Amino acid sequence: MARMDVIAQIEAAATLLAPVIRRTPVVASRVLADRTGHEVWLKCENLQRTGSFKPRGAYNRIANLPRADRVRGVVAASAGNHAQGVAWAATSLGIESTVFMPVGAALPKLVATRAYGATVYQVGETIDEALSAARDFAEQTGATLVHPFDHMDIVAGQGTIALEILQQLPDVGTLIVPTGGGGLLAGVAAACQRLAPRVRVIGVQAEAAAAWPASLAAGKPVPLAQMTTMADGIAVGRPGEVPFEHIVKCAPTILTVDEDALSKALLLCMERAKLIVEPAGAAAVAALMARTAEELALQGPVCAILSGGNIDPLLLTRVIGHGLSAAGRYLAARVTISDRPGSLGGLLAELGRTGASVLDVAHSRTGAWLAIDEVEVLLTLETRGPAHRDDVLTALSDAGYVVHVQD
Repeated sequence: MARMDVIAQIEAAATLLAPVIRRTPVVASRVLADRTGHEVWLKCENLQRTGSFKPRGAYNRIANLPRADRVRGVVAASAGNHAQGVAWAATSLGIESTVFMPVGAALPKLVATRAYGATVYQVGETIDEALSAARDFAEQTGATLVHPFDHMDIVAGQGTIALEILQQLPDVGTLIVPTGGGGLLAGVAAACQRLAPRVRVIGVQAEAAAAWPASLAAGKPVPLAQMTTMADGIAVGRPGEVPFEHIVKCAPTILTVDEDALSKALLLCMERAKLIVEPAGAAAVAALMARTAEELALQGPVCAILSGGNIDPLLLTRVIGHGLSAAGRYLAARVTISDRPGSLGGLLAELGRTGASVLDVAHSRTGAWLAIDEVEVLLTLETRGPAHRDDVLTALSDAGYVVHVQD
């Protein structure tokens, strides 16, 4: 498709979406600016309707359906964000929607999708299995399949984010985009290539679910053999054909981040920006934290898209703990002490002198490695960061304690 045609579709989508989609704010991040040496802004799509950028593409796709197709309804497959976007968009337009979600989909996303008006079925363990069921449903009923990323109306809808950013930050130099199937990255890259070719566009994938590097190397979408990541919003096993075409033309940089980086980024968004972001939504921030400005070849000002904020509270609790540990602020350790009165008190007194906060203490006398007069104490401590964590370990060692740090 010609380049002007792409821009025309994105601009038409922006006009269509203007009355119904929120113009999400961009907020400055001083901590990321200090880290990178560039002005850094966060585009808060986690504050979008349904909690992610997905309604942009879903509404644009469904609103452009012919009347005859609308009557037969729409069907989609998603782990959560696209599901909610389709349900909300279809209900807003007076159209019936059916959504297939994996059995393991987060309960809050499942409940929200139903609340937005969709009929929900849980099928399979993966998005691919749910998508197969959605395709079968479309063939059987005549419902239109609203693919999460592999359609030009979806790409155009997601590309409206770039138009907003270029209006909000006219001098933006780098845009960093969480990337799964490629709909968001393709739309953003296409808009920037035509309207602001000076802008450097970077797509970020979860390292354990990164299908784009191999696909770009092969010159075609290539499926992953397996993937495991907390960032379910960008856990896509195979890039879409439509996004692939545009991403190849625009040639954005593709980077990956590991699970530690994702959890630390989520924690930073909560603590410093006061924003709830899901792991996938924090991928752009993770790249800014995990790599230097030189490695990223940043051109300031920088804008990182927070693509979503729909996170299960139970997962949030685990990710916060993981992020604190990865940031050196949790210390889990096993310490062997004498099984005599006062020994535990002495250990705790030593910890008190280090300034560490004791979160949990547990005794174990059953280890085969323990002498008959020894006991193992399992400690969970809160520290002020990596340097303080090292100071605590040094203090315990200097006091004669044998310490084994838990991973």
